[in-house]
Amino acid sequence: MLRRTMRIHPLVSLSLFLVSISAMAAPQQGISAIWANDGGDKVTQDELRASRGLDVKNRLWDGQSIRLFAAKNEVVSFNLVLEAAGLPAFGVQVKLDQLTGPGGAKLHSAARSGNGVFNWVGREIELFYVRYLRIEGLSLMGYDVYDERHVPKRLQRTFTGAGFGTGTWEDRPDHDKNYPDIAVPLEQVRTFGINAEENQSVWADIYVPRTAAPGIYQGNVQVLEAGHQPRLVPVELSVRNFALPDDPSVKTMLFYSAENVDRRYVGTATPLGWNGEAAKATRVRNRHFQLAHRHKISLIDSNAGAADAGADQPSPEWIARLNGTLFTKAQEYAGPGEAVGNGVFSVGSYGQWGWQGEGEAGMRKHSDAWMQWFAQNSPSTEALLYLIDESDNCPQIEQWSQWLRNNPGPGKSLLSFATIPLPTAATCAPSLAIATSRMTTGDVQLWGNAFNTIKSRAAGNKVFMYNASRPASGSVAIEDDGVAMREVAWGQVKKHIDRWFIWESTYYNNDQGRQGQTNVFRTAQTFGKASHVSESLGNTDGNYGNGEGVLFYPGTDRIFSQDSYELEGPIASLRLKHWRRGIQDADYLALARKIDARRTDAIIQRMVPKVLWENGLTDLSDPTWVRTDISWPTKPDVWEAARAELADIIESASL
Repeated sequence: MLRRTMRIHPLVSLSLFLVSISAMAAPQQGISAIWANDGGDKVTQDELRASRGLDVKNRLWDGQSIRLFAAKNEVVSFNLVLEAAGLPAFGVQVKLDQLTGPGGAKLHSAARSGNGVFNWVGREIELFYVRYLRIEGLSLMGYDVYDERHVPKRLQRTFTGAGFGTGTWEDRPDHDKNYPDIAVPLEQVRTFGINAEENQSVWADIYVPRTAAPGIYQGNVQVLEAGHQPRLVPVELSVRNFALPDDPSVKTMLFYSAENVDRRYVGTATPLGWNGEAAKATRVRNRHFQLAHRHKISLIDSNAGAADAGADQPSPEWIARLNGTLFTKAQEYAGPGEAVGNGVFSVGSYGQWGWQGEGEAGMRKHSDAWMQWFAQNSPSTEALLYLIDESDNCPQIEQWSQWLRNNPGPGKSLLSFATIPLPTAATCAPSLAIATSRMTTGDVQLWGNAFNTIKSRAAGNKVFMYNASRPASGSVAIEDDGVAMREVAWGQVKKHIDRWFIWESTYYNNDQGRQGQTNVFRTAQTFGKASHVSESLGNTDGNYGNGEGVLFYPGTDRIFSQDSYELEGPIASLRLKHWRRGIQDADYLALARKIDARRTDAIIQRMVPKVLWENGLTDLSDPTWVRTDISWPTKPDVWEAARAELADIIESASL
């Protein structure tokens, strides 16, 4: 049999050789899986759920696409998870430029660079590169550890009965894991890599303007990896036919330290930035207010400029914050609460008011001056005098409060404020206008009676809660569940709390732990000490806290310059975004309650059966402890189902 020999033309041979070489040189794909959730399920950096065959479907993610809904004047979010199992990924980019809706209507992501990320006009879509922090110990500021059920579920040891735990720090499933929290504008990290056997989250915020047409908006997230075709993830946003209010239904109060901010951004602790960069310092501080406003949160500070000048009125930079002009397109702001003022002002935060030695006459003089200013310039602002912080000096609190109440002049309407347990305030400071309490445990009847007593004593009396601790509420700890800060707002609605106060958002100098300046981009622990390693708690000390006092990260860092993004404004934490989600949920509750109060209240009771003092005590003779699990669900899908039910109630009114 004759054998034929096939001859290949030399040019064809060369082409095949080059194709072979090209195939060999082509980079291998590192991203092994892409999926999404609403961010309420915190995905630690080591998790490869989809790549390992785990079910990652949820109400937002059907396995192929992202589907979410929003009211008008609402910010909704999703968290895109990029997994790299086996191989690292290089040159990764994520883009979402626009969503197109009815009649060609669009939600945009206008191109920005540098400080342009603080211009929200025409930029309804924002993307964020998520940074992680390692959890090396439990946040004793956020929960007690005598009952394992007080600890966030993914850090619980095996326990029996009423929360009696056994095992070591290494037996806690999420010990030493990297938790997501820092939301860096993606414009600052345009291309990034992902280590092998890790994931990387990219967070998206989508603001739906009040003027948006209801209906379906569609687009695609593009995920590009160097050397590969972009992968498209479809996004579908259903805009419902109602709008959330500009003025939040639940009120908040979050302190920020101008001193700490100035030190990080301009290199000095002088509150007014008086070091040749005064304009920059003012701009940075105002952007803290704008970013908080985007999250429907009201800020307070020490108003140091006015205090230094001896003036009984806000410092000049406060004017635009109070009258709402800071929150307008002319100041590059767009989003929730356009042209709506900050809503609250604290005179002498943490007891730093200057006329304490002037007696009742001084109280009348200065309070009159303050309230005359507010009556003329910002009459709708809730102005309070921060008498004293966490003091048991009831006679002094009562005396100052009486002086304000008995003032025959306009100063009578300046609200006296102190951080004090409700039962104490009810019995020893009857003239106090605003009792502000933190709590982990409390007697049901005692606290309930105290609440009723304070609210009924005089018109205008208020009850605030401050900080957040399990099992009374979700906590601010980085390692707490993603729904933790969302729950806070629901508990606030249920118990009719007038305002929720978080003590700090820029606690970069850990002076209470005597640890000095903290690199908040590199360490989760921001409060207390890490004086020793506990067999069951990890790094610890009496007041150890992860993320305590830090809800904004510094966009510029003159102390730890290796982590500075050189932004003249703050970087949000994911916990701030979770809190906004709860605040917006409260807006849903307020709208739904007007239509069907019975059904709305049933939803509240189902979602937060026991909050704050409703948990009671295990030993009535000792008010410091209770053995109980938290009552609210930790699965984000349950919360999203409740939000959808509320949306249906609201829309039913227009059918």
